[in-house]
Amino acid sequence: MTGFAARLLYASAALLGRLPWPWLLRLGDALAAWWRWRDVRESRVARINLELAYPDLLPAQRNELHRAILRTTARQVLETVRLWTRPHAENLGLLREQHGTELMDAAIAAGRGVIIAAPHHGNWELLNQWLAWRTPLAILYRPPESAVVEAFLNLVRADAGHDAGDDGERVTQVRAEGPAIRQLFKRLNDGGVVGILPDQQPKAGDGEFAPFFGVQALTMTLLGRLAARTGATVLFAWCERVDTHTGHPGFALHIEAAPAAMSDPDPKVAVAALNAAVEHIARRDPAQYQWTYKRYTLRPPGSGEENPYWNR
Repeated sequence: MTGFAARLLYASAALLGRLPWPWLLRLGDALAAWWRWRDVRESRVARINLELAYPDLLPAQRNELHRAILRTTARQVLETVRLWTRPHAENLGLLREQHGTELMDAAIAAGRGVIIAAPHHGNWELLNQWLAWRTPLAILYRPPESAVVEAFLNLVRADAGHDAGDDGERVTQVRAEGPAIRQLFKRLNDGGVVGILPDQQPKAGDGEFAPFFGVQALTMTLLGRLAARTGATVLFAWCERVDTHTGHPGFALHIEAAPAAMSDPDPKVAVAALNAAVEHIARRDPAQYQWTYKRYTLRPPGSGEENPYWNR
């Protein structure tokens, strides 16, 4: 029953994804305006995050950035629906620029394993498809509460890379749970590639606090442990929107070397370097970062701070 519901959801998404790009973008703008008018969860969370991360902005400046974030986020939702349900070779045609791909080629050739740290900046689903086109990989994900949604995500992501003509499995999806993490260590020790979204808040006890936009944020230690124990190369990657003035979205792929401190055996050093690197990417264009995510719910023990999202 779950599988049937997931395929029904896919069929509905495919119908939406067949709309012309200009229609989808205008629909996204209308969705953003509705979010803002109704002050829905996305609007409230983004506003709170901006108050925390950009305290020095004037109210008018913060309001303008809030509007831009909702517009970009809504567009990304509809972009992703199309990316999930259209041929991946067609999707990869949206990449107008590619920077640093030689770093990934060299890291794979070195045979020590590669960790791709992919912050929630730009469109990470397009990045996932590009990575799967280039190489088989395992991606770590946090399962959603709905079994139908998880089955849907498994359906749309598992097909990544098949347009390259490879009939084998290109993407192995690994749940962010204890026993499954061993798969990541094995893949890296075998010289494989692992993709991780590094800016999701882990469970209490599974991370360390470090500054993120000047605010202490619980941050995953898994990425640093994987790098330190396997010797894998860590690279940051993201697909950033670029303005092409064509009515179609365009993206620039970026790959950069991660700071060496991210592989430090001291988890506090590693997470501080991780957050600083993600913040550097997010500051390139703050409107393209996922500010609708509750990044600061867990507060440092003994700080006396409350969850900033409560009752708001």
